[in-house]
Amino acid sequence: MVHHYIPNVQEIREQMLGEIGVANIDELFADIPPKIHLKRKLNLPAAMSELEVKRHVKAMLSKNKPFTRMPSFLGGGVWPHHVPAHVRSLVQRAEFLTSYTPYQAEVSQGILQALFEYQSLICELTGLEVTNASMYDWATALGEAALMCARVTRRRKFIVPELISRERLSVLRNYASGPALKIVGVGYDSHTGQLDLDQLRKELAEDIAGVYIENPSYLGFLETQVDEIADAAHRAGALFVVGVNPVSLGLLKAPGDYGADIVVGEGQPLGNQVNFGGPALGIFACSSEEKLIRQLPGRLVGMTTTLDGKLRGFTMALQTREQHIRRERATSNICSNEALCAVSAAIYLTSLGPRGFRELAEICAANASYAMKRLDAIRGLETPLFSSPHFNEFTLRCTKPKLTIEKLNARLLKQGVQGGKPIRGEFPKLGEASLLCTTELHTKEDIDRLVEVAAQAVGGKG
Repeated sequence: MVHHYIPNVQEIREQMLGEIGVANIDELFADIPPKIHLKRKLNLPAAMSELEVKRHVKAMLSKNKPFTRMPSFLGGGVWPHHVPAHVRSLVQRAEFLTSYTPYQAEVSQGILQALFEYQSLICELTGLEVTNASMYDWATALGEAALMCARVTRRRKFIVPELISRERLSVLRNYASGPALKIVGVGYDSHTGQLDLDQLRKELAEDIAGVYIENPSYLGFLETQVDEIADAAHRAGALFVVGVNPVSLGLLKAPGDYGADIVVGEGQPLGNQVNFGGPALGIFACSSEEKLIRQLPGRLVGMTTTLDGKLRGFTMALQTREQHIRRERATSNICSNEALCAVSAAIYLTSLGPRGFRELAEICAANASYAMKRLDAIRGLETPLFSSPHFNEFTLRCTKPKLTIEKLNARLLKQGVQGGKPIRGEFPKLGEASLLCTTELHTKEDIDRLVEVAAQAVGGKG
């Protein structure tokens, strides 16, 4: 069958194959081992009309249960927040939505200015002087940070806490595998969750390029030893890297103020929807030391003025990627980035302002505190698992015999509540545990509903 607009007519196919110098389509895949070839036709349904496809997809989507239809306490790297209507409206303007990348400064002043504002806002949040625009997500930003530490220090080891997201750790290991960097894990205090400083200092006797912590940690608690960790890293000649949920910076001290050389994090909660887990926005900031700026991945947007000082203009000031400079000198091969998500973040942060952003952080933290107190009163549940202060995420353990966290979540879901992310597979030592989050979207009634249903599920009293 010939489909309009698709070049699948035999004569066209033969012409294309001849142009590239192959006899048939199979030659294009000659590097794929024959033993894994599919030796039958794909089991696909017959072609459908537009209307039939629409009905088919709608039927499939109706099986989903979006978090907007029930209280959802899932976090773990992507968090449900309110995105004001004007943020979505502004970011969908054609000059932003169609500006794939601002190669030509003379015709891209709008997107360049928006990205410059994004950089300025992230610098203010992180307490550092330079921010790029931007990375894919937190995980890739962490991978790039490890490579940057190695380039700057010319060392081959990178320290991370054991209580790190296993997804982020997996991406980090992928990034480190090429240049053969060694990823070293440091343990934690089983009561508080705080990094084991004695083990850290022992590891720092080796050839360490960078020390990475997350604050808040992946499991929600705050690292209270940041000054000691920064001092230990710097004394050993290593760079200090901090990963953040940026919303927490509405309450917490900026990482740059306690010695961070590089800050990475996830910008999704800044005006970007959950969207089934993506797209995300990788935050990457560093201090203004020239040795760091020259090794910064991605792109920097700068502002300048005309010679008479009357007009200002924006341009990409630093582009240390292989599309712009000699490949062997590139600091990163990142091509696309999350510029549209960065614009959303800039609009969102500008709209809230310092006071509104602090109020947002306070609500998230207060909701978590209330939820932990109510849930911990239920016989058969324990929360949080660490005694340190928490921001908006916390761990919950089911202590009732034979009741797994998956079964608990299934019972919650049956009653119209989405529980936390199971983490037993990531951290077996923690037992039947999950990771829950609260944001400004959670009302007192939502949390009370969670407590009520959880108490019913474990047969305890809330």
